[in-house]
Amino acid sequence: MNATAIAVTNHEDVRRILLPDGISDDARYRLQRFTDWIIEEQGGRWFAPSLAGYRDELLGDGLHPNTVQGYLSTIRGRYREILRDNETRRRLFDSAPAGFTFADRKAYADELTTRIENEIDPANSRVVTQTSQDEPDAKHLRLTQAQAEELLNRPGLDNLMGLRDTVMIALPLCTGVREGELLSLEPRDLRQRMGGELALHVRMGKGAKERMIPYGELSWVLAIVDLWLKATGITEGPIVRSFYKGGDSLRPGGISRRTVQLVVSNYPIVIDGKLRTIKPHDLRRTYARRLYDAGVDLVAIQQNLGHADLKTTLGYIGNLDADKRRAPAIYRFDAKRLERFPLQRALEH
Repeated sequence: MNATAIAVTNHEDVRRILLPDGISDDARYRLQRFTDWIIEEQGGRWFAPSLAGYRDELLGDGLHPNTVQGYLSTIRGRYREILRDNETRRRLFDSAPAGFTFADRKAYADELTTRIENEIDPANSRVVTQTSQDEPDAKHLRLTQAQAEELLNRPGLDNLMGLRDTVMIALPLCTGVREGELLSLEPRDLRQRMGGELALHVRMGKGAKERMIPYGELSWVLAIVDLWLKATGITEGPIVRSFYKGGDSLRPGGISRRTVQLVVSNYPIVIDGKLRTIKPHDLRRTYARRLYDAGVDLVAIQQNLGHADLKTTLGYIGNLDADKRRAPAIYRFDAKRLERFPLQRALEH
């Protein structure tokens, strides 16, 4: 029996199934993000939730394991509601291939129900959590000023695609916006005011939270975006868009988070002598760290990032006191002694 026999061609139907009315803003955000993933990555196959795969996607985006657990819990709760709904039973029953008898249809619906239950079983999508006092810098990239400037220059400005990619890198570096927030930005959001300061307007952030992000001395990013808008003629709708094959003309709609990840990963840079692939969330962490190092107040950074908890902001900034914890010279060792080690003889044996 093949569960892929259910053909989902109407993505609005998928949204109606997975996004109920009367839920909290936080739950709606989590389910909306999952629904987008089901549509973009699973072809709309709502009946194959694959929470293990979605778990890996969230962890790959840099979300904390505890946050991922919360996302999966919300999704499991929604699927339990779906499975308790008789309309779901009818939908699965009616989706059986033509020619099936009543008994065959019932068995088919039972099989799909079992598969959904298996997919959302916590045992099949565990999130391993680890308590850690500190983390190495390499765990999450926070670019130095020089590295960030190198990355900004990587796409080049000699064609539309290079200009678009520069916009996709520059906006998160200069405002700290998340992938989803970047994709929802429109021209009208670019030049708003907050206390007289030029600011970016994030109309729908995480948890359906609206916020303003003052540009400050980073307002030069608008020159890059303005050139992109002028070159493409975009006056409304999503700022960031994909290209038709060939890269000479734009598609009318926006792009997916996955596309953002692929675009940024196309521009690796050398860090500590090793070629490193950059992720969109690394740009957000870099924004946080560079602001902190420049002396910006922690609460201000928290508000710019849209974090509800200052601890989350501290996690983005990274270890703050490593210099104070440097070990002094409490032991001595003559490193010249190493030169007398018979290395060649050891290699021969």
